[in-house]
Amino acid sequence: MSIILSTLNARYTHASLGLRYLLANMGDLRGKTQLVEFVIGTKTTEIVEQLLAKHPKIIGFGVYIWNVEETERVVAMLKRVAPQIKIILGGPEVSYESAEQSIVQLADYLITGWGEVTLPQLCKQILNGPQPLMKTHVGVQPPLNDLALPYSLYTDEDIAHRTLYVEASRGCPFKCEFCLSALDKTAWPFDLDVFLAEMETLYQRGARLFKFVDRTFNLNIKSSLKIMQFFLDKIAAYPDDPVFAHFEVVPDHLPEALKAGISQFPAGALQFEIGIQSFNPEVQALVSRKQNNEKAADNISWLIEHSHAHLHVDLIAGLPGEDMASFGRGFDQLYALRPHEIQFGILKRLRGTPIIRHTSDFGMVYDPYPPYTILANGLIDFANMQRLVRFSRYWDLVANSGRFANTLPVLLGDAPFARFMAFSDWLYANTDATHRIALDRLAKMVGEWLVLHSLSELAAAELIASDYAGKSKRGKSGATPQRQAMHLPA
Repeated sequence: MSIILSTLNARYTHASLGLRYLLANMGDLRGKTQLVEFVIGTKTTEIVEQLLAKHPKIIGFGVYIWNVEETERVVAMLKRVAPQIKIILGGPEVSYESAEQSIVQLADYLITGWGEVTLPQLCKQILNGPQPLMKTHVGVQPPLNDLALPYSLYTDEDIAHRTLYVEASRGCPFKCEFCLSALDKTAWPFDLDVFLAEMETLYQRGARLFKFVDRTFNLNIKSSLKIMQFFLDKIAAYPDDPVFAHFEVVPDHLPEALKAGISQFPAGALQFEIGIQSFNPEVQALVSRKQNNEKAADNISWLIEHSHAHLHVDLIAGLPGEDMASFGRGFDQLYALRPHEIQFGILKRLRGTPIIRHTSDFGMVYDPYPPYTILANGLIDFANMQRLVRFSRYWDLVANSGRFANTLPVLLGDAPFARFMAFSDWLYANTDATHRIALDRLAKMVGEWLVLHSLSELAAAELIASDYAGKSKRGKSGATPQRQAMHLPA
């Protein structure tokens, strides 16, 4: 193979959509190009050995916030043992603030932004001459209809064992300053009939789990309805062969036509990721986030009460202008809506995002190493930010896991944020751990906390026993992801 396209995925179950797009658009170089994926945590020597065994002349790496440090080690080793191989970098992590990055300094070439057109052009120059004069190449953004779609490059192994990422559109019209999509001018749709034909082919090959990476699935309601109808038709025709679709939706845009479609999905078939991020209007204005909080809350309530969709709702701690009290009020407001999961994230300064303009005025201090997490700001000092980080981890273990469904309301009482923060502080003080806490031990600690603060030993034991703590709840059969299956009724 003359060309290898590679990346380090966060998990084996993540199949790289970006690399498949690049491979699909290599043109007459496609037959000379191979996709090779790894998983973070793999030994650098093993990755390098496997790459070199294919005798490539060019290796292109997809670089992301979660793999940049490990990818840099791979590139550095390749440059030591096989300096004749040309290394091309691309991806969001190296597309901005590139000059200061050591991984970029190690590589031969860099493509910023879109790569489907520019990568094959660059590879032809490297292979056939004349040799490229510039190290950095700004990716050409073609009309979406000019791109070859990548879905045939999902293998049977991918379909059987991995999440299939798909996109009906690219870009985002919103300008939230903590998000790389703030740099997009708008959202661009793919030809919907062509896209759905590709989804049909995937379905016929056995795909049942589709994760849409569109930033704003419900922006164009006509398109949203047509995509949902595709899945509803499959469910109606094959009710015993479940299909699952995941969408990211704008929380304050849920017209009646969309509600009507959503209400037709059975349990376990539909998941929405909903970004609230903050309920504080002043904070929203600071980060250029336009959101009608009342409509967003009403829509989440409607989804909980009138649909079977599984709701995964996001909040971000550490935004400029938001102190602990404000974040706590927003958390309590969101918890009162009873989403199935609250994804409690900590602000990260993604390279290139406009959030950097607030650094001085709001005392924003970020970790200089990936994933560039906020360490402190003018309203939340380092110690309290670390408390929030631990809260996030423990919330995932106790609340989002679904294993303490009966216990959680008692644990939180009428002050969810304050009471879980107190529990989080106590748990850390008594375990000195945020990871690798065995479920049996975690259940025991939850029980001890309840005895210390509200229940008798017998009542606490009975409450814990009524939950799934101490054993894994069996996931539903079929396409439903295990994490969602934990929240479905037995």
